[in-house]
Amino acid sequence: MAKGEWKRSGADDLPLTDRSECEVFDDGTNTFFWRAHTLTVLFILTCALVYVTLLEETPHDTAYNTKSALVFLVLLCFCMTDHVYGYVFVFAAYWRFWLCVSVVYELFLIFILFQTVHDGRQFMKYIDPKLGVPLPERDYGGNCLIYDPGHPADPFHNIWDKMDGFVPAHFLGWYIKTLMIRDWWMCMIISVMFEFLEYSLEHQLPNFSECWWDHWIMDVLMCNSLGIYCGMKTLGWLSMKPYQWQGLWNIPTYKGKIKRIAFQFTPYSWVKFEWRPASNLRRWLAVLGIIFMFLLAELNTFYLKFVLWMPPEHYLVLVRLIFFVNVGGVAMREIYDFMDDPKFYKKLGQQAWIVATITVTEFLIVVKYDPNTIMLPIPFFVTQCWTLGIVLIFFWTLWRFFIRIVCVKVAIFCIDSDITLRYKETHQRRQEGSSEQDRVPGHADGSNLATSGRSKLNGSMDTVRHRKS
Repeated sequence: MAKGEWKRSGADDLPLTDRSECEVFDDGTNTFFWRAHTLTVLFILTCALVYVTLLEETPHDTAYNTKSALVFLVLLCFCMTDHVYGYVFVFAAYWRFWLCVSVVYELFLIFILFQTVHDGRQFMKYIDPKLGVPLPERDYGGNCLIYDPGHPADPFHNIWDKMDGFVPAHFLGWYIKTLMIRDWWMCMIISVMFEFLEYSLEHQLPNFSECWWDHWIMDVLMCNSLGIYCGMKTLGWLSMKPYQWQGLWNIPTYKGKIKRIAFQFTPYSWVKFEWRPASNLRRWLAVLGIIFMFLLAELNTFYLKFVLWMPPEHYLVLVRLIFFVNVGGVAMREIYDFMDDPKFYKKLGQQAWIVATITVTEFLIVVKYDPNTIMLPIPFFVTQCWTLGIVLIFFWTLWRFFIRIVCVKVAIFCIDSDITLRYKETHQRRQEGSSEQDRVPGHADGSNLATSGRSKLNGSMDTVRHRKS
């Protein structure tokens, strides 16, 4: 099947654009999870509501009733959401589920935002009774010696103490982020900038206070870089492998059927992201916005734990990260499509919009619940460094997209003017030369005529002199 043609899949026409660098083969089989089942879902949902209303006795447990209502709210959102805009997945029901979870999570955040600080923290006890309790203070910095002679039994105990569950979490997190962003430079910039943010904000959150080798050697050089490298290798494999979609019952072997079921959770095709931030102002601002939102979402992870009194090892922290893993990839694809092909994708996708809203709402909760921590004065030298960086970015933007363009246009205008002037001078000289050549055969003045007359006269005089002699 040639690239760039439209392929029928279910109820939607799916464009296979030239940006897809992989081979896609589809036999056109409609899968059950791709087809719409609006009437069936409406009937099941109505039956469930009738059962709960008429047959089930309402328990006198506020927490249970709230959770049951949230489950029905998720199902309702699942029925109302359409296919994920701008991101073609074969297993559409799975990604529609995460879209409706995004909506419910945003509603939950708005509910928490409108509560008082005390009520919001105590409301977390409905999710887990262990929550709603102030966090104990911990010492995160401590001894930063790589080799500690004070402990002869184990002088490298500081390094072994850092080898906890967060080391594989760093690697796995950046591996998945690389699959989302699909660009080595952007991933490294976000990784390094977040370490600078930890340095800058360690006076606000104690867990940002880490040893220098923990920041740059264990985090950046080992965990983050290794995760980014493995992610880029996986991207290379995904861009080269063919994508072959067949109906499950059209595959003869059981091994092929199991492989087909596993591939049901993978993308329909693979597109290589080429951000090219310096190509135009639109792309440059989009890349800056993506980096800013990534860093803000990373900071929200730590600040939400702090203001909602949630221990770092609590399962809700992991659930939130899993949530962002599933919705982040779809959001990045929608942002890239909207930025790369605005003629076809005329609006930002649903998932990208709701992810941006969630990130901003989380930050607003942090600001409302603990403004004193957020407003702690930043050290002067840190403010100078960030101010210098922002000023450099601002002036580079002016130079690259405004001043440089004006200079190039002025230079082109000067070159064109010089070429035009030289052309006119050359053309004028040619005209003058041709006019002088036209005067010689035409006897425009009497000089040639007089010269020829004297020549004839001299010739006749020579004849007379010869006869006399």
